[in-house]
Amino acid sequence: MANTYTVPEGVRRERADKILAGAFPEHSRVAFQRSLDAGLVSRGEKVLDRSAEVNAGEVITFSFPEVVPTELRAVDIPLDVIFEDKHLLVVNKAAGMVVHPGAGTAEDTLVHALLSHCKGGLSGIGGVERPGIVHRLDRETSGVMVVAKTDAAHRGLAEQFAARTSHKEYLALVDGVPGLMSGSMRKPIGRNPTQRHKMAIVEGPGGRDAHTDWERVEAFGGDLASLIRCTIHTGRTHQIRVHIKALGHILLGDVVYGWKDSPRLPIQPARVMLHAEHLVLTHPITGKPLDLHAPLPKDFEKLLKALRKEVKLAPTSVKRGLRSPSNTRGDGAVAKVAKAKPVKKRMSRKGKA
Repeated sequence: MANTYTVPEGVRRERADKILAGAFPEHSRVAFQRSLDAGLVSRGEKVLDRSAEVNAGEVITFSFPEVVPTELRAVDIPLDVIFEDKHLLVVNKAAGMVVHPGAGTAEDTLVHALLSHCKGGLSGIGGVERPGIVHRLDRETSGVMVVAKTDAAHRGLAEQFAARTSHKEYLALVDGVPGLMSGSMRKPIGRNPTQRHKMAIVEGPGGRDAHTDWERVEAFGGDLASLIRCTIHTGRTHQIRVHIKALGHILLGDVVYGWKDSPRLPIQPARVMLHAEHLVLTHPITGKPLDLHAPLPKDFEKLLKALRKEVKLAPTSVKRGLRSPSNTRGDGAVAKVAKAKPVKKRMSRKGKA
């Protein structure tokens, strides 16, 4: 069914998807982008594309693509549930689990597990291959992930992530010991121009703003390794991995960004030692705050305990590691020294809203 909309006064060269999403809040901006991609939005006789701009007084005709039921099969894969109600599901994603299907994946992704757990009751905004998915974690990253069961919840969560009102903290084990207790990295990230599977600091065209705050929690064995807590204010691909690399360190196990097994380590990491430990957001339907924690997985805990058996440095006597940068935050400014926080075991919250 075709719909028409007249662009109101005062609008000049605004993107069509933005204008339509504002005028019809029951539909997401992503839904209108799909209509544009499918050639279902027009101005007079001209079919508009996703980048089209509109002006006051123009009449826009639009419709939505036919909803195609997902062809993915529900697979009974156990999930570590942190929180669940009729709108949301929050899980502690296991390391090694791919979030959604793609080239070369099998029927063992988080989406396959969600289809089974939720009996198909997931938001369709993400498309047939990504039902319920609002954000993602890399395959080897473990930790807290929130999933939308309804379209209304999906829109509300997506708005929070886009507005950067959510709070995300990660724990990372890295080689070496930063010379400072804390700092802030503000360097743009883009696709590596020569190695397309990697990201890099890109100061020119193609770089997107990226902001990571970090603090050193523990240091191990002289300059052997350290536990770092990262708070991200943007959500760029490989953001923490790239920013830690720019600081002169590498996440343990991160072969893509230069990690090599070290004979000094008590245990060799089998994956990138990065865990999404803490997520704070507002429930998109009830408006209540959600403070969500994902306990460390067994492999992270095992390596952390082994490192703690090494000679542990006192926070006031840590020397700068061999590959650490000078005493700057990463953006050229001197970082403020802060007291390191110990890692506490936190209980996950399970229950109904």
